[in-house]
Amino acid sequence: MTDAISGSSAQGATIRPEEAAHFGQLAAGWWDPKGSSAMLHKLNPVRLAFLREAIDLHWAGDVESVRPLAGKAALDVGCGAGLLCEPLARLGAEVTGVDAAPENTAAAASHAEAAGLDIRYVPGELGTLGLGQFDLVTAMEVIEHVADKPAFVAQLAARLAQAGLMVLSTPNRTLASRALLVGAAETFGMVPRGTHHWDDFLTPDELADLLAEAGLTMGEPRGIAFSPAKGLHLSGDLSLNFIVTARRD
Repeated sequence: MTDAISGSSAQGATIRPEEAAHFGQLAAGWWDPKGSSAMLHKLNPVRLAFLREAIDLHWAGDVESVRPLAGKAALDVGCGAGLLCEPLARLGAEVTGVDAAPENTAAAASHAEAAGLDIRYVPGELGTLGLGQFDLVTAMEVIEHVADKPAFVAQLAARLAQAGLMVLSTPNRTLASRALLVGAAETFGMVPRGTHHWDDFLTPDELADLLAEAGLTMGEPRGIAFSPAKGLHLSGDLSLNFIVTARRD
């Protein structure tokens, strides 16, 4: 499942209106751990574990610090209703969330205010917003939903500060992901129907090529796998979903 859709290029929009509408309809229930976004609530701790390790390694920070992003600016693209933005704020970052669906940014802003968190949420096309650059740029379960993937990655790269860190996650295009993430997950109601389109999934090599075209080097991918014993967890198995870092060359 995605944290929504965003992005743009000077040549044209990368947002797919039908995708933005699909996820905008889910805005009201985004923070319900048993609702339509239940899978995201299960996925978020796994992504945060990877992200925290990447932050500590990239900035050689104190692994025991509760605010390793203090003094840093973070951008979450395709932020949905803020499931990742709020933990980033609690890690000390000055956070901006961007999403294609105004319903999502409205829900995100309302939830952040109730939680006492100062997070800036902006709806619209990433490339038209003039947001500047950020120390940390994240786009989790987003790139598989954009119309122009090279343009989207170029826009992410343009937002990344020279010594910054980017983290992305996305489903892998494999037979296993087609059977489980699209077939079984939607058939059994684990994610809303129409969430995933298998042909839009990327392999790690394809994502590495897109990042290289934008002047970024991708780190070693980690899989996000599932087992009955562990649930969703970081793994060497990349067949369903993977998460990566990227940095400037």
